[in-house]
Amino acid sequence: MESREQWGTRTGFILAAVGSAIGLGNIWRFPYTAFDNGGGAFFIPYLFALLTAGIPIIILELAIGQKNRGSAPLTFAKINRKWEWVGWMQTFVSFFIAVYYVAIIGYSLAYAYFGLSQAWGADLGSSESFFYGYLGITGGQFQLGGIQMGVLIPVVLAWIIIYAALAGGVKKGIEKANKIFMPVLFILVVIMAIRGVTLEGASTGLNYLFEPDFSRIFDYKVWVAAYGQIFFSLSICFAIMIAYSSYLPKKTDIVNNGFMISLLNCGFSLLAGLAVFGVLGHMAHVEGVAVTDVAAGGIGLAFVVFPIAINNLPMPELFGAIFFLSLVFAGLSSAISINEAVISGLMDKFDLSRKKVVNFYSAVAFIVSMLFVTGAGLLILDVLDHWMNSFGIVFGGLVEIILLAWFFNLDSIKKYINPMSDFAVGAWWSFMLKIVTPVVLGYMAIANLYGDLTTNYGDYTSSALFVFGWLAFIATIVGGFIMQSMKWTNEERLNVESFEKQSEIGG
Repeated sequence: MESREQWGTRTGFILAAVGSAIGLGNIWRFPYTAFDNGGGAFFIPYLFALLTAGIPIIILELAIGQKNRGSAPLTFAKINRKWEWVGWMQTFVSFFIAVYYVAIIGYSLAYAYFGLSQAWGADLGSSESFFYGYLGITGGQFQLGGIQMGVLIPVVLAWIIIYAALAGGVKKGIEKANKIFMPVLFILVVIMAIRGVTLEGASTGLNYLFEPDFSRIFDYKVWVAAYGQIFFSLSICFAIMIAYSSYLPKKTDIVNNGFMISLLNCGFSLLAGLAVFGVLGHMAHVEGVAVTDVAAGGIGLAFVVFPIAINNLPMPELFGAIFFLSLVFAGLSSAISINEAVISGLMDKFDLSRKKVVNFYSAVAFIVSMLFVTGAGLLILDVLDHWMNSFGIVFGGLVEIILLAWFFNLDSIKKYINPMSDFAVGAWWSFMLKIVTPVVLGYMAIANLYGDLTTNYGDYTSSALFVFGWLAFIATIVGGFIMQSMKWTNEERLNVESFEKQSEIGG
């Protein structure tokens, strides 16, 4: 087996890590979440969440991945053989996200083409009908309705790009792809932001986004939303950052890298907010309605509301292509990292070459993703996405933080990373990981569990929620223990040589 791959440059790693963190959610989820949770006042809990959870966790994951030189399963196994399942649980979460995430990239590719003719129609009603018609939406998750060719073709194209990046390896594939994707994405979003804020009526939209409603500061739901946004957008607690950091050189400034990735991700989210709400403000002005009447979250914002907003722009063909291409590039950079989290785990466990694992994994993931190009694809996607985010990432993160913060010597990690870093982490870092983050994640886990046990998500049938939600989540845990029970092909990979023998409690 060849030695572990490495990033070619620090810039390459930063671009790849930022590319993982910056995804579709930065463009359509963050602006609406801020708007819906107090506008400018939301940024107070958002920044608090970044400092108390986001940055501490990303530093932690970069440190354990870089020192242990392994994927999430290998890293947890080296710390404690009984903890390996946690790494596999997070890896299975990444797999489930990967197979539906590619479908949204496919939608974006198709819409970049549809934008050339504004095929979606002239009003919200026609836009919604066009979107659901394009997807061939059926009456439920168990009514597949067959493969939708209009969705299949762009999804295949997306998989080809993802496969090429993964097969090329860390330096020649993933790093090279992100050196293209990230600059292009930044340029596209800057263009959209400049145009958005200069449109007539844009100020109205921006006021809705940034004008603070300080009364919401005392609403616990706003704080939960802020922490949720940080966890979901930084690619933490589902195996990605551990895998990416395992390809770093032995002497790396972990703390500085963690801050850079986090701050660049948040800065991009703000830039996307300017673009989105500038355009929505213009749309509301043109149609003579309030911004609240045109604002929406998630896929509805991207594929139903925004197309009509684009119709109202000068040169709509150009800006339609720019907006949806920005979604494509954001999605591809994240999809590559999500899949790499799984691939690195399989390479480590079975001591196989990248080529063999990428070929096998890509074939399996592609076949599973075909479920999401059927007429029921969006309905299944909605349920699976909710459960992976609300339970997979949250519970996986909660277990990770409890184990590492309470049953591992965090001081040994500080002693390892501080000498290599421009500035050191101190008592605040340990306090956040030991107290603040577990409390917040624990509350989110309980609140999510109570909410979905008492009220059916999305008014879907209980059977659909059980099969595509609860069973999928349970599969991540059961799959984790099954993978842990299997022997490592190369036991030497488990040799403990880090963090003072893993703080003498590793196993």
